[in-house]
Amino acid sequence: MEQQEKLIDHGIEITLSSPDDFLKIKETLTRIGIKSKRGNILYQSCNILHKRGFYYILHFKELFQMSNRDADFSDDDFKRRNTITKLLMQWGMCKIVRMEQVDLTVPITEIAIIPYKEKKNYQLVSKFQVGKK
Repeated sequence: MEQQEKLIDHGIEITLSSPDDFLKIKETLTRIGIKSKRGNILYQSCNILHKRGFYYILHFKELFQMSNRDADFSDDDFKRRNTITKLLMQWGMCKIVRMEQVDLTVPITEIAIIPYKEKKNYQLVSKFQVGKK
């Protein structure tokens, strides 16, 4: 139960619109984040986590904190995670369990979204690999 409480404290709980949406969200999140100023590199901001029948969207720095690694989870990171989660909801991929958790957001211009057909032109970098030690 302690792990369950930790997840609720750190992420945005979602429900999936369909069982297939877990993999769709996972892939979509690889294409949403922060672009490098040098080259076509995109740093993924958020990950989806499935734990004991619950689904969460977490910023990679939240995952670092849950893994007892140092991470400065800033106000902008918090708002970016909220914005990305709201986008997933608007695209019909999930529902947010507690909408009050995502009130604070950043302008969409602060997030890079790489279209699926353009992903081959980018190096997609994930700073945290869910399920890997």
